[in-house]
Amino acid sequence: MTIRFLLIFLIGCLLAGCKSGFTKTSGTATFVPSNARDWQPELTTLPVVEFEGDSVTVRNIRNSLYLDANTFIPRYHSKKLNVKHLQTVDYIMVPFRKAPSLAHTMLSFGFRDGFHLVVSVEARLERGEKYSPIQGALMQYELMYVLGDERDLITLRTKHRQVDVYVYPSTATPDKVRTLFVDVMKRVNSLRNNPEFYNTVSNNCTTNLVSHINRITPGAIPWDYRVLLPGYSDELAYKLGLIDQSLPFEQLKERSRVTEKANRYEKSEDFSQRIRQ
Repeated sequence: MTIRFLLIFLIGCLLAGCKSGFTKTSGTATFVPSNARDWQPELTTLPVVEFEGDSVTVRNIRNSLYLDANTFIPRYHSKKLNVKHLQTVDYIMVPFRKAPSLAHTMLSFGFRDGFHLVVSVEARLERGEKYSPIQGALMQYELMYVLGDERDLITLRTKHRQVDVYVYPSTATPDKVRTLFVDVMKRVNSLRNNPEFYNTVSNNCTTNLVSHINRITPGAIPWDYRVLLPGYSDELAYKLGLIDQSLPFEQLKERSRVTEKANRYEKSEDFSQRIRQ
């Protein structure tokens, strides 16, 4: 696919989504966004965050055990975290195998004790649904923030979906990381009470991350085609100084590819540290 073709396709999706209005159709019925549907098992449980001063208790952190891409044992746990112990945030990019100009994007927040909490903004699919960019533009999926550990959200992709994963260290200061984390966690709670429709172009994984970053640092990420085509979003982040610039971009990209390490150290207790070696 050429960039021009993808741009035309994405703009068409956006226009289709605008024309469709904010409704979800099923036969002749029309629905508003809802958190009460027959969800696919891995998307059933919404996370919730409880704030208490500098402490947050994050409930329903996903750490499922996968046998293959579609067979798994759902597992969740809760963890009390101290925002003051937040030190880093990494940008994770997962290019689509058949259309590398497109990608799924995530954030991973690193704490002093080595724990990493991943935020993955996803289309929340109902049982039996398959993801389609066009359906996503027609408001046929809800939006969900998945909170999980790195072993779940990275090896699901590297080992079972067999796609590459890149983990880029950001240049954000600890203060910025903490502000960003709180902003993201507040949105997690907001979506629990006020569900929204996913949109392939305007309300997806990358646009939500951009919104969070621009909310804490206005104008940090200007409009750019690489937001619409997030397979190039690492280039944009590098250009803007949002990720490490101590190496030429191509060297940084090769060093940030964690695919083989994630598969090799899948069962290691220090998984997050191993994939960053």
